[in-house]
Amino acid sequence: MSSPPIPAQALPLAARAPGKCILFGEHAIVHGRPALLLAIDLFTQVALRESDALRLNGRVDEAAAHPYLREAIARLRPPTAAPLEVTVTSRLPKAAGLGSSAAFSSALAAGLLASAGGAARERLALEAFAIERGAQGVGSPGDTTASVAGGYVAVNGGDGPPLWELADDTRRWAVRRVRDPGWVWLLAYSKVPRDTAATVRAVGARLARPDGEELLARFGDVATRGIAAVTDEDRAGVARLLGENHALLREVGVSHPRLEALIEAVAPVVQGAKLTGAGAGGSIVALPHPGREIDAARRVARAGGVAYVVRASRAGAALIGSATGDPAGSD
Repeated sequence: MSSPPIPAQALPLAARAPGKCILFGEHAIVHGRPALLLAIDLFTQVALRESDALRLNGRVDEAAAHPYLREAIARLRPPTAAPLEVTVTSRLPKAAGLGSSAAFSSALAAGLLASAGGAARERLALEAFAIERGAQGVGSPGDTTASVAGGYVAVNGGDGPPLWELADDTRRWAVRRVRDPGWVWLLAYSKVPRDTAATVRAVGARLARPDGEELLARFGDVATRGIAAVTDEDRAGVARLLGENHALLREVGVSHPRLEALIEAVAPVVQGAKLTGAGAGGSIVALPHPGREIDAARRVARAGGVAYVVRASRAGAALIGSATGDPAGSD
């Protein structure tokens, strides 16, 4: 089942894309292992119009210094085209592990592709990944795939409807739809910003040790079982596997005292929790006991974090006012 395309639309226009949460498989996905992600109902919006100079939120210097914007313009805007005024609004905290750069890259790519005549959603996924990797220098297509697709997505795992495949010189990532179980999640930002590229490189060095392949196999096994548990709507199984995945992330050295404190703070009212994203700061994700979501959010606030109670976003990257972001096969 194919996802709907990005339609052609003349400037000015606006697009938006959701952030993401990695439930299982962060870091291992960079090495081609399975992972499960969901798009979250916190969005970044990008408005584009022609201008006399490239500006980001009204500033030429901000545009010139922004690696994601520079990469996107170089890839998707003809050199002879008029410069753009790019205005961004977002509910996603930056450097929090919740996909702020993926949402920006996906929304910006959707807008640029629409202004150039439209594109298949597979092309949008490819370009959003290329923009983010070009800016960061490392990474996998997991974050941008979730932002482009919406809903729950399995990478290199699961048996749901296929969406697309992406690859680089050495790895391949096959993306499939996973049915949304309708659960409510708690995300908690530690207020400790993380550097995705630096953390990915550090974990890559850790996985290059002799036991690296065995660690990757364990990550892959947890993610495979996690995908099956979400598909089966097995909350207890998912909760247990969140803990197993977090233990592996501790083992590769990407937890942080603030993340551990947040996990401890919400433990009485959640079924399971783990860090989400690159780690070394950033955020945790937890599956609250039904009806305890607000209690969990209050516990996060008392522990010094910032809480977000979220569901999966049905819509992926799309033009504002367009329904083309609805994920195929999510019901």
